[in-house]
Amino acid sequence: MTLELRDTSIIKEFPKAVIFDTDNTLYPYHYSHQQASLAVQQKAEKILGIKQSRFSDALTISKREIKERLGETASSHSRLLYFQRTIELLGLKTQIMTTLDLEQTYWRTFLTNSQLFPEMHEFLYDLRAHGIQSAVVTDLTAQIQFRKLVYFGLHEAFDYIVTTEEAGADKPNPLPFQLARSKLGLEKGDNLWMIGDHPVKDIQGAKKL
Repeated sequence: MTLELRDTSIIKEFPKAVIFDTDNTLYPYHYSHQQASLAVQQKAEKILGIKQSRFSDALTISKREIKERLGETASSHSRLLYFQRTIELLGLKTQIMTTLDLEQTYWRTFLTNSQLFPEMHEFLYDLRAHGIQSAVVTDLTAQIQFRKLVYFGLHEAFDYIVTTEEAGADKPNPLPFQLARSKLGLEKGDNLWMIGDHPVKDIQGAKKL
């Protein structure tokens, strides 16, 4: 990915603000997720005596149950809830310490295997140099998305962040986009860019504005 604002001749009109998705937009998501999932399966096998394939099958059912129950909300992405329910589905009842351990293992491994796309820092600097505001609009809960931005050294790179936990609904629901526009102080018709990887959640969601 190469992001560049220095050749301004190709841009007819600069935006007043740029909104970014997080996962698979600021950094590649899938490799980090694969490594984190493997680490959780290995730990579960070690401390629970559950084969990795059996744990993975139960996790798939757990995710489906939670997403169906909670709908398009930030908590429907919670690894803590996924692992809690997975252990229960395996017939081991609720195990609080193990659930917390698996969640910490997941996110610790996830972050250590995550790396920003090339030139992301430079692109964000260019936006600021041109006086263009920036914001993040992202699914999932605030705590982990904040932790990601701190890990990447981007905790001061954006003017605002909106998580769907704060907004009350996942993208493409208009609520998180409307909240971001409100924080940025923009009006309908103002030139606003959206950068994201998902054609429905990010692009169609933003186009509704």
